[in-house]
Formats: sequence, C-alpha cells, structure tokens
Amino acid sequence: MKLVGFNPVVVHGGGPQISELLKRIGKESRFVDGMRVTDSETMDVVEMVLGGLVNKEIVNNINRHGGCAVGLTGKDGDLIHARKLTITRKSPDLEAPEIVDIGHVGEVASIDKSIVETLAKGNFIPVIAPIGVGPDGQSYNINADLVAGKMAEVLHAEKLILLTDTTGVLKEGKLLTGLDARQVQALIDDGTIHGGMLPKIGCALEAVRGGVKAAHIIDGRIEHAVLVELFTDAGIGTLIRG
Repeated sequence: MKLVGFNPVVVHGGGPQISELLKRIGKESRFVDGMRVTDSETMDVVEMVLGGLVNKEIVNNINRHGGCAVGLTGKDGDLIHARKLTITRKSPDLEAPEIVDIGHVGEVASIDKSIVETLAKGNFIPVIAPIGVGPDGQSYNINADLVAGKMAEVLHAEKLILLTDTTGVLKEGKLLTGLDARQVQALIDDGTIHGGMLPKIGCALEAVRGGVKAAHIIDGRIEHAVLVELFTDAGIGTLIRG
C-alpha cells in the first residue's frame, strides 16, 4: 500500500548499541548532562555503530517489509553541517561559568536537504544516522532528536514523530495531549516536564515553532504505536501543535 503524498524520512539513534560495543572493547561510557563524552576513539565507534550496524539494520527491515530505504549519515551528500557543542556549568566557586569539553559532540549548524529531496522524489525512504561534519571536516556525534527536529523544519514536514521509551507527557499519572506551544511552556515552567523529557519537548517545540504542523511523542515499544497515534481519534501519545 502506498500513501499518496506521504514521504517518510527516518532519523535514528543508537545509544545502547554504542555503549555495548564500548563495553566490549573495555572503554567506559561517560555522560555530561545526558550527552556522551566522545573522544576520537569513541567517535570511531559511534560512526561504526550508527552509520553501519544500526543504520543498515533499519534499512534492511524497511526493505524486507515492502519499503525502499536508503541509508545515509550526515556526511553523505553534504547533508548535516555541524558545529562543536559547548556545555557550560555554573559553579559557586567560580565567577564565570565553567566550560565543559565533551569532545566530538556537535549540534546542527545547517542542513542541505538536496539529497533527501532527491531520494524522496524517487520514492526512496531516507534513513539518516545523526553524524555531522564541521567546517574542518571533523565528524560530530549529534543527538538524534535534535537532528530529527531540524530535518523536519527544513523539509517543511507535516509531522514530526518522536519514538521514545516513555508514554509521553504525564501530569499526576495522566497522559496529556492536544497541547499548544504556550501550554507546553507552562508545563516546563511549573516543573511538570523535567529531566530526560526536556530535550525531546524542546525539540518538538522548536519544530512546531519552525513551521512543522504537529509533533507527536509516543512510546515506540507499543506495537503499531504510530498507526494508533495517527489513525485513531484518541491516539496513544502526546500531540503538540504550533
């Protein structure tokens, strides 16, 4: 079955697989504010796992089930331009914030969507590993949610769907949905949205403010979660509109 006018683009991560391979080679995983500290050796592992193992597994699964997927990293076709991510921390012992160097971790500077649009026009499904390239040719490990949000913006996507291992935004155990940007900001301000959910919500907010019509945060562990979210009235996760 083909959905007319429906051109999916997949952006994936691979944190658990990276941690597992690092463990197997005797290298400890370290994180700062949820970001993996990525030295040169770790970056080599990130590229092998994201651009190779995980990317090709997803491509293979899509193709086995009737799709036509092509795997990419941000290095292909000059797709993702990156800059080094800087983390600052305030310390009571220091007058100025401390700058923490976490290595080859980046953020999206810009996206050249040409190769993605070319593939989509040919009815291919681009499957993108979130590795970007800096001005000096250096590779950078980028958070997959951030890449997905920026990709949705530059492609003027109708929807951004974030598959997570959580139900969505909860308040007193109740799932919240049908939120607009103002309501989401209020939930952040009152502490309802906190911790690990903040980056995903921030990504979703930036996307809808950037022109994406809707962002969905859903539990990808649930069978047929995307279909239930998109094609039922109640849905299954948190919907955010601009």
